[in-house]
Amino acid sequence: MGQYVAPIRDMQFVLHEFLNVSDELKQLPKFEDVDADIINQVLEEGAKFTQDVLFPLNHSGDREGCHYDAATKSVTTPKGFKEAYKQYVDGGWAALACDPEYGGQGLPVVLNNSFYEMLNSSNQAWSMYPGLSHGAYECLLEHGTDEQKKTYLPKLVSGEWTGTMCLTESHCGTDLGMLRSKALPQDDGSWLITGSKIFISAGEHDVAENILHLVLARVPDAPEGSKGISLFLVPKFLPNADGTLGERNPIFCGAIEEKMGIHGNSTCQMNLDGAKGWIIGQPNKGLNAMFVFMNAARLGVGMQSLGLTEVAYQNALVYAKDRIQMRSLSGVKAPDKQADPIIVHADVRRMLLTAKAYAEGARAFTSYAALQIDRELHHPDEEVRKDAADEVALLTPVIKAFITDNGWIATSEAMQVYGGHGYISEWGMEQYVRDARINLIYEGTNTIQSLDLLGRKVLMDNGAKLRKFGEKIKNFVEENGTDEALSEFITPLGDLGDKVTKLTMEIGMKAFQNPDEVGAAAVPYLRVVGHLIYSYFFAQMAKIALAKEDSGDNFYKAKLATARFYFARLQPETAMLIRQARSGSANLMALDADLF
Repeated sequence: MGQYVAPIRDMQFVLHEFLNVSDELKQLPKFEDVDADIINQVLEEGAKFTQDVLFPLNHSGDREGCHYDAATKSVTTPKGFKEAYKQYVDGGWAALACDPEYGGQGLPVVLNNSFYEMLNSSNQAWSMYPGLSHGAYECLLEHGTDEQKKTYLPKLVSGEWTGTMCLTESHCGTDLGMLRSKALPQDDGSWLITGSKIFISAGEHDVAENILHLVLARVPDAPEGSKGISLFLVPKFLPNADGTLGERNPIFCGAIEEKMGIHGNSTCQMNLDGAKGWIIGQPNKGLNAMFVFMNAARLGVGMQSLGLTEVAYQNALVYAKDRIQMRSLSGVKAPDKQADPIIVHADVRRMLLTAKAYAEGARAFTSYAALQIDRELHHPDEEVRKDAADEVALLTPVIKAFITDNGWIATSEAMQVYGGHGYISEWGMEQYVRDARINLIYEGTNTIQSLDLLGRKVLMDNGAKLRKFGEKIKNFVEENGTDEALSEFITPLGDLGDKVTKLTMEIGMKAFQNPDEVGAAAVPYLRVVGHLIYSYFFAQMAKIALAKEDSGDNFYKAKLATARFYFARLQPETAMLIRQARSGSANLMALDADLF
């Protein structure tokens, strides 16, 4: 069913030539021995696992879906999923970027990030089972007690146990301040938790022996709203003192959702009936702890759409080179055939290049952000750690929203390349479109990410984080502005940087008078910032490619062509977006609700 070949060459370009990760990691004592050979070896082995083990299960897993047994309240995953997970655990993949203190391999996030792109390209639904576990690991690592870390982290690191995040309730999604789940304290220091959660990805399954649920609930006398939320660790099976599985905890799956896509992942309704749990962090401070998990998930969702963009592009490209339809407008290109391959047609190339550019831009963006996470966590200089943390905070909502927006566009364009065959299940393209659509919704809708970027990450600190990132762009423009060969990339980059500065100031001034201006401008504003980031990265990659264009390696010619397409065809979207963002809230808010 189609094909997937991990894009190792482009990953190596991003890691070794664009980011110079080996040199960067030498500044982090924890990773000073991680060199290009280690990175390449992990990429190659990861490619084998994802191509040979996971990708063959993607289409069949979508067709079969998960099976719910109402009598036992259990979920069986599609054929082959459990066996693939065992290979994943046996191969040590779960431990790749985890702390050696808990059994991890201690490799950097930036390398784990590339592996997760492969996972998502090969099988997004399967990848959600281990993917959520890493967020649970990070949350416990930062906020768990010593006893919690000792008991649970080795099992998460090994992959023997998986994790979930239990936030959403039927009456509240993003507005977690409305949640009703309750936690009652017990004499032994535990809590009994009662409530119902919905949309819990991988909430029940058969791939691992235990599931650790991170559950938001309210303690007695908690303040109303989000200030009264606490976070609890609720295992499916309570562990014995020796780490073996003990009593079954009363947290059960009541049903699995019938969904548009990601059929191979169980999206569960979870019911807690006095389930035993332990508080993570302080009472009423649960969101502080859960945000570690939520931010990891938001970055992970961006990676999901990057993965889908890449695999959809690859398959559309193969089809476009093979499928013959009509003749080229500029003359016959395949005289030995009845018609020319459709890749000769201009608009087919536009669709393919759109997906290719959005994949390559996202790969550079997410790898850059992952390296900043490594610097935030491990750089010996506190100021460097602080700057990296600010940058990650700024970039996280853009990664989640911009890349998933683009993934929806790219998978749709890739399906369009197939014409009528793209709409037929046997080709596999319609699955990528269906799977991609959820990524704009969960882990905070893209509108929520846009409000987070503009309202919290930009305006709340008067643009300080954005200005720091903007200084990097300004310096690059100034350093390369006199290079005529780069002017086709540098000029539009510098122009967009100036426009983002002016747009930010204008929206900020309007917001002082009317807060609705933020909501009205947020979505187009985020896409403008996303394009600014892609413009910066494509300009840097074009500079590298220009220097090596005559090396005999056609990779660099292709990189330059993709960068030129991006600046000519995709970046100009910002002109429309800026007009939308500047148009204000009146055209949205003036109409009385009864008149809709």
